[in-house]
Amino acid sequence: MELGNKIKDMRRQKNLTQEELADRCELTKGYISQLENNLTSPSIQTLCDILNALGTTLADFFREEEEEKVVFSEEEFIEKDSDGVIWNWVIPNAQKNMMEPVLVELGAHGAVIEDYPHEGEEFGFVLEGRIAVCLGKKSYLCRKGQSFYYKADKLHKIENRGKGKARLLWISTPPNF
Repeated sequence: MELGNKIKDMRRQKNLTQEELADRCELTKGYISQLENNLTSPSIQTLCDILNALGTTLADFFREEEEEKVVFSEEEFIEKDSDGVIWNWVIPNAQKNMMEPVLVELGAHGAVIEDYPHEGEEFGFVLEGRIAVCLGKKSYLCRKGQSFYYKADKLHKIENRGKGKARLLWISTPPNF
């Protein structure tokens, strides 16, 4: 960790000049400049004074935050073929998140096993073909370019009602797939 760069970033986030930070810590502007350029190292007490002026603590300053993974590539997808239904989990370990997106491919007249009522909601967007969204005793046709959304409080399943394959992006919250 480059101490000086982190202090400089924090100072800028607080909209302070080097001189303003130096005044708050009873230091010189030159010392703050040297510190931010990694030309000098502060004593523990001086560092505590600077961090106090920046509104943080030693513990928070040195805490390494794990960088959140935001973008995922196709190589990271997890694929499973189950009774003619191809499931692609597009976010690895999505079960630990609030929602779980999957790409689903159904062969002609294929269907996902009926799911029991549970807490949560489900959303889907049909990328190819046409499907039926079956909720309880009702069925809704959903074609390419259309989306569906429902509360998962009834028996529910997805069926491919077409002669070709159907592909959809299906998102469940909380994770359920």
